[in-house]
Amino acid sequence: MKSIPLEYSLDTQAVHAGEYVNDTRGHVGPIFQTSTFVFSDAAEGRDLFAQEKSGYIYTRLGNPTVNLMERKVAALEGRGLKLKAQDKGEDVEVFCRAFASGMSAISSIAFTALSAGDHLLADTILYGCTNDLFDNLLPRFGIGVDFVDCSDLKALEQALAEHPNTKMVFLETPGNPTMKLCDIAAVAELCHDRALLVVDNTFATPILQRPLELGADIVMHSGTKYLSGHGNVISGLAIGTDPEFFKKMHSLQIDTGGVPSPFDSWLLNTGLKTLPLRMKRHCDNAMEVANFLDHRKGISRVLYPACESFPQKELAQKQMDGYGGVIAFEVEGGYERAQVVLNSTRLFSLAVSLGCVDSLIEHPYTMTHAVVPDEVKEMHQITPGLIRIAVGIEDATDLIDDLDRALSAK
Repeated sequence: MKSIPLEYSLDTQAVHAGEYVNDTRGHVGPIFQTSTFVFSDAAEGRDLFAQEKSGYIYTRLGNPTVNLMERKVAALEGRGLKLKAQDKGEDVEVFCRAFASGMSAISSIAFTALSAGDHLLADTILYGCTNDLFDNLLPRFGIGVDFVDCSDLKALEQALAEHPNTKMVFLETPGNPTMKLCDIAAVAELCHDRALLVVDNTFATPILQRPLELGADIVMHSGTKYLSGHGNVISGLAIGTDPEFFKKMHSLQIDTGGVPSPFDSWLLNTGLKTLPLRMKRHCDNAMEVANFLDHRKGISRVLYPACESFPQKELAQKQMDGYGGVIAFEVEGGYERAQVVLNSTRLFSLAVSLGCVDSLIEHPYTMTHAVVPDEVKEMHQITPGLIRIAVGIEDATDLIDDLDRALSAK
């Protein structure tokens, strides 16, 4: 396995971290698309099951293709944290566990951290399925759940005081779909020694934001999105530094079976190598598109952290290294007008998800956030006229022309 010094940049880590040359001397890590592994003899099988020897048994328990990808993600999310520890003369190990999907990662984190009688505090702006998991499934197992605006530190502090049995705080930043930000460092300070802070870093990726450096305990990703980058993978990831937590979570994963396929992991590892390059292009394009939308007639508001009108722009500048590729904007004319725009683009594919090399457009109110209660959508101004776009890596001028034509459609 290659030894990549921490001092090497994220660009270099993305290409080289976790890689190794196997016995065939193949330049690219192979796909171990196998369900089971052969023991050299009965004694080896016994020792592997007794955990007295390291190795592979069965892909639900572990797979070298999956592990390669996990090492790369851990290197990207953990580099800054490890550098800080190194400066103090300390050492920290960063663990990554891959799952079959982002929701598998979130549910596995939750069921590892929480038991009956425990409490979860979750931010009020969440992906629709995350909201549904917390609101409807966890309470069935005796886990209390409350939603609180984690960007309001006083409200969060009060909620923590009211629920001393809170074991986990969960937030997305930027949040889906309004791009609302939470101050990770400040929230981590409130959670310290009280609750596990879990941050969904899907929108930002480790290229733009590294929550572990800011005090978060666990970072999760939908690897389906930017990490893969090509819309051909379903995957989830959890990253953190507590070996006992990750051991427990691995045991849970073995029993529930939410493991990624080797092929998906191979594709994801391939995508990770170009992540820094792609994120720069996503950010540059989104900046141009947001500027166009911000001055376009027929649009009442644009939600993107780089816009002067965005209320948390200073926070974005403080904790992020870029603004990402997702923009939400509201068209005048509400639902009917939004439908015309959604149906009139040529380059923006009408599809949910984000982080692909090609641009996507969707309608949060009736699609990604359809399961969110209407009163919650109203509270956060997820309106029938709101459109979310995930800006790809095409030519920005072509994307702007496509949106301009769609916004002018009758």
